Amino acid sequence: MSARPLDSLFAEGPKVLNLGLEKFAASLAREGAPVAHVEWKPPAGGDVRAIAALDRIASRARVDVDAANAESVRRILAAKPTVVGIGVAKDVVPGMHRKLVLHAGPPVAWKDMSGPMRGAVMGGLIHEGLAKTPAEAEALAASGEIEFDSCHHHDSVGPMAGVMTASMPVWIVENKAFGNRAYCTLNEGLGKVLRYGAYGDEVQERLSWMRDSLAPILAEALKMRGPIDMTTVIAQVLQMGDEGHNRNRAGTSTIIRELAPHLVMVDAPKSEISKALAFLNANDHFFLNLTMPSAKCAVDAAAGIEGSTVITTMARNGTEFGIRLSGLPGRWFTGPASVVEGLYLPGFTAADAARDIGDSVITETSGIGGFAMAAAPAIVKFVGGSPADAIDVTLRMYEITLAESEQYRIPALDFRGTPTGIDARKVVETGILPAINTGIAHKEPGVGMVGAGLVKPPENVFRDAVIAFAERYA
Repeated sequence: MSARPLDSLFAEGPKVLNLGLEKFAASLAREGAPVAHVEWKPPAGGDVRAIAALDRIASRARVDVDAANAESVRRILAAKPTVVGIGVAKDVVPGMHRKLVLHAGPPVAWKDMSGPMRGAVMGGLIHEGLAKTPAEAEALAASGEIEFDSCHHHDSVGPMAGVMTASMPVWIVENKAFGNRAYCTLNEGLGKVLRYGAYGDEVQERLSWMRDSLAPILAEALKMRGPIDMTTVIAQVLQMGDEGHNRNRAGTSTIIRELAPHLVMVDAPKSEISKALAFLNANDHFFLNLTMPSAKCAVDAAAGIEGSTVITTMARNGTEFGIRLSGLPGRWFTGPASVVEGLYLPGFTAADAARDIGDSVITETSGIGGFAMAAAPAIVKFVGGSPADAIDVTLRMYEITLAESEQYRIPALDFRGTPTGIDARKVVETGILPAINTGIAHKEPGVGMVGAGLVKPPENVFRDAVIAFAERYA
């Protein structure tokens, strides 16, 4: 006759499975009891409204959410971002005019702008000849004569402050699979640059040279070379140690290789061609302003799918972090921009830092950047952490995404595809927030870059989006 369960309990003692507070497991372990602790959190962090919204979407949605998400993901994975040219913002960016300043993140008024964004706006107005001094630029920005709008409302993206003005040269990236386009300025490099809020003489000189010399030279070389398939290039550089957001050394090198044979054929002074090549070579981040519009036109193709909970925009303006869902087109869900945890340049500390800022998180939205950190272990030297941390970050992102990229693969994970297609429902249910690596700007206008690191977006934006989705579709 077999022993009864109660007899076994007295003979062998209890085996405990602890669910909840870890200190209970620790107390039992100190007494010598065999115990296994299960890390568990209530869905949506216990937020009753968010839990109810998830339940309503799961049981009473009037649309097939899974089918809608499958279509959104299909479009993202099928995207064919292709560099087709370089143009002038006022000539190619929808709605651009001389007194319009585009900026990163959700819409924000001048009075609410962060220090680095104000500095970049002032620098942009000086660059356009609308003001001669920082004081004049500040007064003009506050006067009501200048229109401000989100880059995302004009098919565009901008790193950090993200400021784009009428005469700036921009990359033109076309999604050959769906026909939509995206635009981004040329990357200035790191340090004292406009996108980090600097606006001094060296910034103005660089911007003018990029507009008058660098952009025409690159445009002519690109015309001779022909369109560049960015899907192929990004897939390649992920195999070479980049992740497409804050590590772009391989990407910039690849673009130089693609353009170099044609650059030497451009009808321009040799000294200017040499200067252009030297600028690209010294600016590892040059490739960032190509991955961003590539990601933008990929996820934009998935916007407006009825009933889809896929996140098609994540962006920050230094004041707020905002997201948009495919199934709720045009509507922003925002929360306070977070503090970045990272490494600082000599002479700077966390006390100098502005809050999270920039459109470059579009890369994570499309499945690269922080989501592909496992492909770029050396990035931890720039943003902090260890190579093991980089792998752990990517592995967590599979928990909140719907698919794995068929093109972008990670060698360290046996060439597994990058986690792609962020589902707002999964973010809320699991409490796992999208991983973002980013630069850090000084909190005051005019200073520039002070460091780089990792940042978590505010949880409320995802919960608010899911609740709004349930109100509309359930």
